[in-house]
Amino acid sequence: MRRPSPGKNILWAVLSVPALVTAVRIATQPDLRLDELLHPTGEWAARLMILALMLTPLATIFPRSRAVQWLVRHRRSFGVGAFCYALAHLVVYAIDMGTVTLMLAEFGALGIWTAWVALLLMVPLAITSNERAVRALGRGWKRLQRLAYPAALFTLIHWMFIHNGLVAGLANFAPLILLQLIRIFLVVRRRSGEQNLREKYQ
Repeated sequence: MRRPSPGKNILWAVLSVPALVTAVRIATQPDLRLDELLHPTGEWAARLMILALMLTPLATIFPRSRAVQWLVRHRRSFGVGAFCYALAHLVVYAIDMGTVTLMLAEFGALGIWTAWVALLLMVPLAITSNERAVRALGRGWKRLQRLAYPAALFTLIHWMFIHNGLVAGLANFAPLILLQLIRIFLVVRRRSGEQNLREKYQ
């Protein structure tokens, strides 16, 4: 079995920093409230999801950047990290609510069921984030990974209605939205250029 590269180990160490900070806070602050853990875990899940989705447009905009290409090769780490923080977010939420009855009572709220949908969409992405799944699924693996886009949309809705409101949610998702718009523009322009070139030599 191939060993993880030093770079990948460093990346995972960086991704673990928020979790370590949370663990230190739990260990050193006995009066820490659960709601003080709820928002950070959810926000880090969203931020890592955003980072993972930003890498494709960044690779389109900066195709020769070695740093971007390295990040693209390790994109799955960001996705798995996002899923882990989402699970931590769910655990804190469940403990804070106390009972399944109370959780079900507010399930119908827009800010709640969208979070559940986002998490469910992330499950197959996390399960297939390994080399064996990539080989087994072939081209279907990339199609499956597109579930990350609706997961991000549901996460944004959840953030806007539950956490810090419209401004904070859009502020965090704005870089991803901007990069996707630039990517679409570049792809359309490239295809238009290719079409004009074909028409010129017909």
